Amino acid sequence: MAHPLDPLDADEIRQTAATLRANKGVGSGWRYASIDLVEPAKEDLAAPGESLGRVAQAICWNTEDGQAYRAMVSLPAGEITRWEHLPGIQPNMTVDEWHECDEMLRRHPAVIDALTRRGITDMSMVLTDVWAYGAALVPSRYAGLRLGWSDVWVRGSSDGNPYAHHITGLHPVVDLNRMELLELEDNGSAAGDRPEVMGEYLPKLISTPLRDVSPLHVQQPDGVSFTLDGRLLRWQNWELRLGFNYREGLVLHAVGFRDAGRLRPIAHRMSFAEMIVPYRDATTDHYRRTAFDIGEWGLGYMTTSLELGCDCLGEIRYLDAVLADSRGEPQTIRNAICIHEEDDGVLWKHVDERSGAAVRRARRLVISFHVTVANYEYLVYWRFYQDGNIECEVRATGIMVTSYFQPGDQPATGTPVDQQTYAPYHQHFIVARLDLDIDGQPNTVYAVESQPLPVNGTNPYGLALVTRDTPLRTESDGRQDVRWEAQRSWKVASSTSLNGLGERPAYKLVAGCSFPPLIDESSPAYQRAQVIAHALWVTPYSPAERWPCGEFPTQSATDHGLPVWTARDRAIDDTDVVLWHVFGLHHITRPEDWPVMPVDRTSFWLKPWGFFDRNPALDVPPAPHGDNDR
Repeated sequence: MAHPLDPLDADEIRQTAATLRANKGVGSGWRYASIDLVEPAKEDLAAPGESLGRVAQAICWNTEDGQAYRAMVSLPAGEITRWEHLPGIQPNMTVDEWHECDEMLRRHPAVIDALTRRGITDMSMVLTDVWAYGAALVPSRYAGLRLGWSDVWVRGSSDGNPYAHHITGLHPVVDLNRMELLELEDNGSAAGDRPEVMGEYLPKLISTPLRDVSPLHVQQPDGVSFTLDGRLLRWQNWELRLGFNYREGLVLHAVGFRDAGRLRPIAHRMSFAEMIVPYRDATTDHYRRTAFDIGEWGLGYMTTSLELGCDCLGEIRYLDAVLADSRGEPQTIRNAICIHEEDDGVLWKHVDERSGAAVRRARRLVISFHVTVANYEYLVYWRFYQDGNIECEVRATGIMVTSYFQPGDQPATGTPVDQQTYAPYHQHFIVARLDLDIDGQPNTVYAVESQPLPVNGTNPYGLALVTRDTPLRTESDGRQDVRWEAQRSWKVASSTSLNGLGERPAYKLVAGCSFPPLIDESSPAYQRAQVIAHALWVTPYSPAERWPCGEFPTQSATDHGLPVWTARDRAIDDTDVVLWHVFGLHHITRPEDWPVMPVDRTSFWLKPWGFFDRNPALDVPPAPHGDNDR
């Protein structure tokens, strides 16, 4: 029997689509943006012994008139409980549209003619990559259409890297509902304008000999020390439930730590709610290039299957994911989520002159999934530690977007990475939605800063350092920025319980990779994603508030999420709070990122701060001497 938080299975997806086909005519000529579980409300999940029904939400639209609808379908009854028209809304882009658009453009006579003039005649080597528009950038003549614009790329060989060869200055504009080319922006470049570049990375296509590397084996002959019961995961006092959906990808539910026999809540739900990637280049090839990888496309849809020995190393457990395609058919992503343990060096150590060395090796539990967003890859890792710490790390890799430039005309907004080829500067803003329940509810968030005390009679050498905790009372207080000079962090503390030392149990959010947007507030990209203005936002919990840039950012003009919600300046102290943490990568491109980028890392930590009375890892046993997992 499914748990109320388990994702929809294939039969539930089929039943939802069949119900809408039979009762609302959602069939040929329609597309589904998503079919997803409606998660039960917090209070319903907390009700002991209450049986919760399953409800699916479908977002779909009629490609004939472009009108979108929201449907709620109760399962297994198959009853439509809601059918809502969504006027003026463009649902998220779909993978099917991406592929169909590529196929249409590669067959289109105008595209073929433009490429022939550039000396490209083999259309099997061509790749087109459609992007969504922001509403402020949609030409007025196309207002109201489901509009896409595309790059055009060409491979140097059948297995070559298409992203090495940008057809700079050539951009199709497409009506995605009719799947028709509306216009072809063409700067008229000729074949001789394209420089010779070395953009290949596969061993068979490069002349660089491979280095010698001895095999590295990770073995656990006695098995793993975690258990997986369906989607309920237990490891080293940790307990949590694994979810997955089309938009956020991996979701962590009901995270708790078993302390002295009691399971203590830490987080109700943690996930990524948005990812905004503005390209900071005003040239005609890039001024439209701002991606909302979660709201416009969906991390779940772009999740790739993981492979043992390549993506994951060790004794691995995998979970599959089942999602609906744009026709409402279930599709399975095998090995979508990876679960494994890793050695993490020394956990704690002390050498005493009498008792000798006491040392414990650290081990961490890693839950990961990998996403391919056209040219880029995002590798997401949630790590749980024996001492109660939680780390979230994202690694970015893949291939940078590049363009050509004429000799002597190198743009200042990017870095040369090959002959007459530059990679534009850009930024990756990731918004983590952290619904924390530290020892349950209510909680209060504090800004914690370190301050030196002035030199005086009690501090004659100017050494004294104190910390100041400032409670955040309202949503305007909850808009917070990183202050390096004060080492600012944010503490989420229980409002009702006390630890053994008489203090409020808490967890700290420690930012590691937050940066200012460095963008004019009048910019259309900023207006659509005002969440990037701050490293932290704090709101009172509301089940309707899940998407920081609005539920439907595709072709949006303004941010309908956090700026609108927090304008009410609601109270956030002594309540159920949600933290929205903005972190990421400020990517000033470099030659070493070409032709395929070594992983760049960004992360944040959730650290226990008085949640335990002492080091919670004192019960970790010593490792056997000489044990090297041979």
